[in-house]
Amino acid sequence: MGIASINPATGETLKTFEPLSDAAISHAIDQAQQTFEHYRYTKMAQRSEWLHRAAQILLDKKEQYGKIMTLEMGKPIVAAIAEVEKCALVCRYYADHAAEFLSDRVIPTDAGKSFVRYQPLGIVLAVMPWNFPFWQVFRFAAPALMAGNVGILKHASNVPQSALAIEEILLEAGFPQGAFQTLLISANQVSQIIADDRVKAATLTGSEGAGASLASGAGKQIKKTLLELGGSDPFVVMESADLETAVSTAVVARMINNGQSCIAAKRFIVQESIADAFLEQLVARYAALKVGDPLQAETEIGPLATPSIVHDLVHQVQTAIDQGGTLRYGGDPDSLKLDEELKRGNFFPPTILTDLPIDAPIAQEEFFGPVAMVFRVPDLDAAIRLANHSPFGLGASAWSQNSQEIDRLVNEIEAGSVFINSMVKSDPRLPFGGIKRSGYGRELSEEGIREFVNIKTVWIQ
Repeated sequence: MGIASINPATGETLKTFEPLSDAAISHAIDQAQQTFEHYRYTKMAQRSEWLHRAAQILLDKKEQYGKIMTLEMGKPIVAAIAEVEKCALVCRYYADHAAEFLSDRVIPTDAGKSFVRYQPLGIVLAVMPWNFPFWQVFRFAAPALMAGNVGILKHASNVPQSALAIEEILLEAGFPQGAFQTLLISANQVSQIIADDRVKAATLTGSEGAGASLASGAGKQIKKTLLELGGSDPFVVMESADLETAVSTAVVARMINNGQSCIAAKRFIVQESIADAFLEQLVARYAALKVGDPLQAETEIGPLATPSIVHDLVHQVQTAIDQGGTLRYGGDPDSLKLDEELKRGNFFPPTILTDLPIDAPIAQEEFFGPVAMVFRVPDLDAAIRLANHSPFGLGASAWSQNSQEIDRLVNEIEAGSVFINSMVKSDPRLPFGGIKRSGYGRELSEEGIREFVNIKTVWIQ
């Protein structure tokens, strides 16, 4: 059904939207370019004031925006409100630090004066996913707007009300018309935007296929792209780890956003000597999770965003069993005991797979839902080999109290980030991104704001 808000807990269609015409897209790009011509010269202090105001709007209306997310894509309401709060955090971070990050960097040479100046590129297209419908956008918009760029958002087609709300927030905060526009368009209209000479760069968070398509189109136009794609993050637990803390964190790390997160822990790699104890505790904690109405504060696992994700997980779990895996817990959506009004929803139970051969083709895939694969390894060498035995390289979590093990885990795991004795998470103060088929480029921190600027060398004799 095109562009629509459909409650994934009940299947009810809440609101539908018509995609913009090609002429309307062209008009939006016109407006963005006209705005950029004067917005690029606004003072950094003015942009900071507007962004601080956006942060306050987010906090003042966090319950309202949280409910929009929950109704559109099923995120439990407590997590949805926390997402809005995190968006306010990234706004304040860049409002406070952008001037420092983009100040001229003097480099002594044989010139009378030489330095680097960071200047905006212009219109940046953002193609964003549904799983964190506010956070993914604000982590792009905050640095882009502070750098003097203007943004055009093509959001996922199942979260249109979230997309429109973000534009309204930034306008209410004081950013000029055209500085940030939400375009309700279909995926096949993206090529028109990236081909426009006035659009200077693009960023995408989403699937590998979507990233490859965008990068290919941008490459033909010689335009900068940043891609944050899928992940199959390892969660390595060595026998020296604090087992109880590792298990409790493992549940949170896998179940974040109903398991629909690129940086969720997906492959649990556990040293053989503690594997039985780890698995026993993991199963017990999975069994205690409350699945149900995401608008209820006590709900821990809500519905998946679309029926197709449920269908894909059912297929992947059965394929894993066919390829040698053992279904240790969950796996059957029909086994869930749900209230009558939720039986048409996109629910999938927390699921644990064990004994899957490491070379099984399904082990190389990303499970985008509450499914954990548990692997046993004899030692650290095997743990690192298995952690790296993946086409993805987004994040990794590793648990050990041994300093030598920690050094090796940090140095040898192939990922954009490694978290020791903690779950993987994004933080405005730290760069975020992946390697291998998880994408390229970095968001957040100082590195993130410099992705979409002209790094201009200036030499004065």
